[in-house]
Amino acid sequence: MASQKVTPLKMGLLIVALAYFLFNAHSLFNLSWVGEWNRLTTNPTARFDIYITDVSAFVGIVPRFIAGIIAVSSVIYYMVKGTPSINRIFNILKVILVLEAIYWLGLTTTAAVEIRSFITGPLQPSIINVLTTLMSGVIPNTVESVALPIVLLILAFKLDPNKPSTNIKWTLITGTLLLFVFWLTNMSIWIDILQVEGIRGVTNYPVNTLSFILTVFGLLALALFSTGFTVASVRAKPMAKLNLKIAGAMITVFGLYFLWEYLTWIFFGGNYLWSTWYAWFLGHNLDLWMLSLPLLGVPLLFDNEKENP
Repeated sequence: MASQKVTPLKMGLLIVALAYFLFNAHSLFNLSWVGEWNRLTTNPTARFDIYITDVSAFVGIVPRFIAGIIAVSSVIYYMVKGTPSINRIFNILKVILVLEAIYWLGLTTTAAVEIRSFITGPLQPSIINVLTTLMSGVIPNTVESVALPIVLLILAFKLDPNKPSTNIKWTLITGTLLLFVFWLTNMSIWIDILQVEGIRGVTNYPVNTLSFILTVFGLLALALFSTGFTVASVRAKPMAKLNLKIAGAMITVFGLYFLWEYLTWIFFGGNYLWSTWYAWFLGHNLDLWMLSLPLLGVPLLFDNEKENP
């Protein structure tokens, strides 16, 4: 049996799994959203849009909640009993990936509403207005609810303990797409702010300016770096073993982005700072669990391949 000593990697896995489970449990059992379609608007069409998107998103949380239970249980088993068989590990990962894909598919109604609004809504005929509308809703929601779950399902299908190169390839592709998804979705919030408040919505406070820069340029830089890393890894002949130090660095930086935004509100937040950015990033963000990712990324960053975790 593998060593059962507690290591930074094991603790990181446990805390990330717990964060994933707890955030989803809170989202599932917090029913304050019920009826908000009546509170927020008197427009029948808008009321139906809010109703259908809220309900479908809620339904999508259920499989994610189940995935959280599986993740926590598996890590606890790993810490107590030792490393499971490779086949069991892959089967667990496949189930979690499928459940996660179903969650993202639950957001397709939001994409459909955005597309319908783009097609039927009033829009000034200029390239800037068209691009702004596409980037603030249609493209981010379509990519996250259609492209991402498709790639997650492909990864689940491709995972095979006997095909390490295929595993690395599709893991890197999925991770890179995930980075672009969060760049698009978070940038779209700032686009909304710019449309309503103008540049002042970004420059009114230093923390807003920094958040804007980290979101629009920082996440993009990380996604582009991941793209280059993925392309270089896939093109290597034979494909090299996944560089856990680089993967750990990217995971750490990505998690620090969420942690920074969260801590910014705790230490500098207040009514004067509250805006669409914080309303969506803190109040409607089901992925804040990712602020725990540095606890997984740092052990990978300093991974010693000769040691058994």
